[in-house]
Formats: sequence, structure tokens, C-alpha cells
Amino acid sequence: MDHNWLFLAQAHVGGTQEFVDQLARTPISRIVIFVAILTALRVGLTYWLNQPDPHRKPRFQKLAAGCSELFDAFIYAGVFVFMLIRPFGVQAFVIPTGSMWPQLRVNDFIVANKAVYRFSDPKRDDIVVFHPPSTAAFPGDLDATGDMKSDFVKRCIGIPGDLVEVKNGILYRNGEKVEKTHDAYSVCMDDPNHCQEYRDLTPEEMKHTTMPSFKLVIFNGRLIPLNYTEADANSPDPEIIAGMRLAYPYSIAKEFQIADPKEQREAVHRPAQRLPSGMYLMMGDNRNNSYDGRAWGLVSRDRIIGRAEFVWLPVSHWHTTR
Repeated sequence: MDHNWLFLAQAHVGGTQEFVDQLARTPISRIVIFVAILTALRVGLTYWLNQPDPHRKPRFQKLAAGCSELFDAFIYAGVFVFMLIRPFGVQAFVIPTGSMWPQLRVNDFIVANKAVYRFSDPKRDDIVVFHPPSTAAFPGDLDATGDMKSDFVKRCIGIPGDLVEVKNGILYRNGEKVEKTHDAYSVCMDDPNHCQEYRDLTPEEMKHTTMPSFKLVIFNGRLIPLNYTEADANSPDPEIIAGMRLAYPYSIAKEFQIADPKEQREAVHRPAQRLPSGMYLMMGDNRNNSYDGRAWGLVSRDRIIGRAEFVWLPVSHWHTTR
């Protein structure tokens, strides 16, 4: 299910991309079983080859020796790649939506550095792979334990202690306008439900696009993301006030929706809050086509997986992401 914003662990249907992505995400339990079976076969073949048998045909012996070497290769790959490198070093992920366009495009494969955050914390502007909170879920996105099934990738906009606000589409951090924001405003060029291609909004289109504001506020005793315009705040059905419906002014997770207009106005007048200790704010570069922390809130430190380092497929789009 594609919500046009989510970073889901899916590749284009069929082909090499899907195979590579599914292989990269094989659960460790399956790898252990696979390695155990191959090890047992390898031991059995070695024992069989070491038994003297004058009637054994040379071609069978050669085939068995070749299988034994192949099993060795798979066992080493399973142990070193899937049990050591992937959990503690690097891992491949695929981008199926345009929330990070134009930096990351649909069906780009990225390599995430999982080791870097074992020794340091995410920094502002890092492109981060993380496990999102359950507030980001749509129907079918949660597993049996109530946790998200997939990982997201966004840019780290705020770190613990930061005061982050967006005022009419302009990003401010700790009271100062952020000049280098990496942000883009786009429109889908093909199927809006499964968008593959985007283009920048023209200056004229930008004039007629509602630019929302954002801040963290304490409302009803808890810290919530607040998206607001002149018309409403955290509305289940945001009003388009700029005259052109290229996208909703903002999106907000059901968990944080405010239906009562009076409560919306009250929330807007609440003071902006700093990010709490151990919490991070993530946003997509494709600002009007990204379902991110502005909608579903903050990401705790223990849910952060790694830092995106480079795009490795397709070859034509290879580049570093730092």
C-alpha cells in the first residue's frame, strides 16, 4: 500500500531490484537456518568424499567437490555478510516513494551506514534510516506486536534541545532562519497513487500553493506536532486557501488530529516547544509530498538504524548522499 509518502521496504514489482531488496532484508533467523543446513550438507559431503570407494565415478566425485566449495561460499556469505556486516556495518535499502526527491528517487538503492550511530548521534541534515513510531501507521502497516513493519528514510531536521518551527513554509531552527534546507516543492508527473516522476512547482504554482506552518506544542497534556494555516490546525480535512489544489496544505496522523475549530485556534496560540532529550525530528526533502515528523511526531534515538551514505543502483543515479 503506497501512501505517496512512506519509505517502505519494497522494490519495483519483479526483476532484480525486488530480489536484491528482499535478499538484503532476509530475517536473521532464516539465515541461521540456511547456514545450519548448508553446514550439515557440507559436513556430510566431506565425510562422503573422505571415504575410500573404488567404485565411485570420478564425475560424481568432481560434482560433490564443486558442491562442497559452493556451500562454503554461501556459509561464509551468510556468516560474514548477514550475521556480522549487516547487523553492525552496512545494509541496503530501496526507495519506493518520492518523499526525498530529488536527492533520492523512486527505486533508488541506498547503502546505510549502521556503524556510525553506534559511536555518535545523528546530526542535523543527516539523511537517516529509522524505524518510525506507530503513530505513522496506516491500516495494515503494523505487525502483530503493534509496531511498524517497515523503515523510513528522511532528513534529520532537529536534534534534542532544538526549537524547530516552520513559518509559512520557511524553516527556522533555534530562532534563526535556516538558509540551506534541501527542500523542494513538487507535483507528481504520473500516477498520484504510485508516483514515479516529479517536477518542481513553477514560480506561478508556488504563488498559489498553501504554505503551512509547523511547531511542537503541548496540547491536552502531551507534546504533539502542530501543522497550521490561516484556516485551521491539525484538521482532519485541511482547507486549501491559496486557490490551487496541488496537494493538501499538510497531512496529520489520526493520533494528532483536532476536529474542533475552537481547540485548533487554542493549539495555534500555544508556544513552540524544544525537542526533548533523546528525540529527533525527521522531514522529507520533498516538503509537500512527504509524510514525516510534521504529521506523526518525533523519533526516539533507539529507533534510528543508520545514515544513508550513497545511492548504488541504478548506476546512472550513483551519488553520495552527504
